[in-house]
Amino acid sequence: MIIEAKGIEKSFGNLRVLKGVDFSMEKGEVVAIMGASGAGKSTLLQILGTLLTADAGSLSIDGTKVTSLGAKALSEFRNRRIGFVFQAGHLLPEFSAVENVMIPALIGGTAEKDARKKALQLLDTVGLSSRTEHKPSELSGGEQQRVAIARALVNDPAIIFADEPSGNLDSRTKEEIHNLFFDLRERLGESFVIVTHDSSLAAMCDRTSVMKDGQFEL
Repeated sequence: MIIEAKGIEKSFGNLRVLKGVDFSMEKGEVVAIMGASGAGKSTLLQILGTLLTADAGSLSIDGTKVTSLGAKALSEFRNRRIGFVFQAGHLLPEFSAVENVMIPALIGGTAEKDARKKALQLLDTVGLSSRTEHKPSELSGGEQQRVAIARALVNDPAIIFADEPSGNLDSRTKEEIHNLFFDLRERLGESFVIVTHDSSLAAMCDRTSVMKDGQFEL
């Protein structure tokens, strides 16, 4: 299993958002998580991605029990083994596309020369070899999301978590980004967990889990 989560619970004040959620997936799977707003999808994604701590439950990713890691070890694990793609690309506006992709590698201790080489390879993989020195303001929404995907891949993560990755895109660009995820799975063997409201994207995934009121529907 690339992910094994058991009994995940999370409350914010008196509001129980996750009520003992179990979730697992195999390496190389692309899994969609759907559900109405407020069902707990994004909270679960943040816990699975180690951005948020569960109140109860256990979580293992790629054989590592992350719920037992200290803060420093968890931060290092997240940088090396987890990639993120959000609805808004969250690119740093003052840096070029290649520099944005390099950042997680540099944080992880990769030499600048090696980080740049890897970033350029990934930008070519996502179809942006001619846009490497452009800043985010000079890129279209779809191009910015491709940069964000390349950035998520730069440290060869075990898994990528995507939260509404095509939510801000027009229908044509959305389809291109959806196809890119599956192309990357075939070419790189990547695993993806994708929170989405897009039924066409969910239909492309290996399976879809639907959340309702803080639990998965049976």
